[in-house]
Amino acid sequence: MVKIKETDRTRKVETMKKTTIITFIIALLTVNALAMRPAPQPDDDDMTKINKLIASNNEFAFDMYSRIKDEESNIFFSPYSISTALAMTYAGANGKTASQMGKALHLTQGQNDVHFAFSQLHDHYNKAGKKGNYQLSVANALWGQKGYNFLDDFINITKQKYGAGLNIVDFANQTEKSRKKINTWVEDKTNDKIKNLLPKGTITSLTRLVLTNAIYFKGDWALKFDKKNTKKADFKVSPKKTIKTDMMFMKDKFKFYEDKDLQVIDLPYKGDDLSMMVILPKKAENLAGIEKQLNAEKIKKFSKSLRKRDVMLYLPKFKITWGSFVLNDTLIKMGMKDAFDRNADFSGMNGNKDLYITSVVHKAFVAVDEEGTEAAAATGVVIGLRSIPKTYTFRADHPFVFMIKDNKIGSILFMGRLSNPEAKDSGSTANDDSPKTPSETDKIISLLENADIRAISTKHSQRIHIALKDGTTFYGKYVQPKTGKYSNYSDILNLAMHIQKNRNVKWSIACE
Repeated sequence: MVKIKETDRTRKVETMKKTTIITFIIALLTVNALAMRPAPQPDDDDMTKINKLIASNNEFAFDMYSRIKDEESNIFFSPYSISTALAMTYAGANGKTASQMGKALHLTQGQNDVHFAFSQLHDHYNKAGKKGNYQLSVANALWGQKGYNFLDDFINITKQKYGAGLNIVDFANQTEKSRKKINTWVEDKTNDKIKNLLPKGTITSLTRLVLTNAIYFKGDWALKFDKKNTKKADFKVSPKKTIKTDMMFMKDKFKFYEDKDLQVIDLPYKGDDLSMMVILPKKAENLAGIEKQLNAEKIKKFSKSLRKRDVMLYLPKFKITWGSFVLNDTLIKMGMKDAFDRNADFSGMNGNKDLYITSVVHKAFVAVDEEGTEAAAATGVVIGLRSIPKTYTFRADHPFVFMIKDNKIGSILFMGRLSNPEAKDSGSTANDDSPKTPSETDKIISLLENADIRAISTKHSQRIHIALKDGTTFYGKYVQPKTGKYSNYSDILNLAMHIQKNRNVKWSIACE
């Protein structure tokens, strides 16, 4: 290794920009460079399906990045993790929901071909990661509500194509326990780098399914940095802000490209299957302009233009933890609108249209040092019921009307009203079949049904004025009536109150 003068180091470092663009390329190429070389030897038709999916995933990566790049902070995410979790969800989508998801994921082939291609990539990544040059593993899982019925076709395709077994949990009654169980699984699959993927509140008692993807990578550089050459140096965060950071250095041959606006370097990991591509604007203030131009075709162009050159490489050591971020709004802007609202059609999961995506959560981690790179990411797609099936209450604790009817022809056979379930039978009794002669009380009640009552109050007494329809008027002094008797007009107000309370007769009672 060649140790250079501090003046040279400072001059080179001044061209560095914040790690946003660097970390994005790690996310993309850690997964997709490997995808260019599937381990199985599929026939031409199968290879076409795989290459179409790789192209779709890369388009999705740049589309996603273009919508989150305006954040001021560092960015690091795994487009492969997000697209895999959404592809499993896509397997349960139908109708407009499915077409919108396919568009957002930039898919260009049918569901069967998509799931086949994902299965090929899934198997290849896990097999390649066991060869010894680097660690790479991808894991998927379903977490379903205890006792909830999912369609066999949906369970089978996620199991066979994505290796996602169904784990039974109880979101309804053990919400927190279920959330922690999923987070523990994610931690295990990412070597403890992704913790608390699903924060409190993302899982509720209405959650019925969570689809998770976890990806982990650890690789050593093919050419490692000498720690002795790592020094504190300037890093220009913005045209107006410069900070000190640990800057690694080496001089060696690397695949390199530059034009008037930028430089590109490709840093291989041990085994040369994977690499980190770093895209560096020549002017620190030009990052935004470079980001706008990035797409899958541009990366292909850079890759083809790379040539081995002697390079003095300065690269900062860094760590980034990005998330947990809810991607709902971003995915809606990418075209996945119905999946998040009442129009969602995930009938391919349970045969009904009562499920929708409540949240898509993503979290990622990366650490870059002299030895190499460690990266991990996880995605959770949370599926919930639109609402609890409504339970209605019919409490007949006040008067009601009822009838007995013929449902076939609509004929009403009996009809009635219940005002007081404790009242004695009206009309004749079992021991008296003869019509009842109206009593004086009944006569008064009959008269009062069309009466207008006015009450006149004084300090010591209350006099009552009753006017009937025929113009007859009654006056009486209010006194407490004898039980069961209404023998004088002075008790008529009490009688009126009795009728109003028990027979629902509406009276106009006013104090003057």
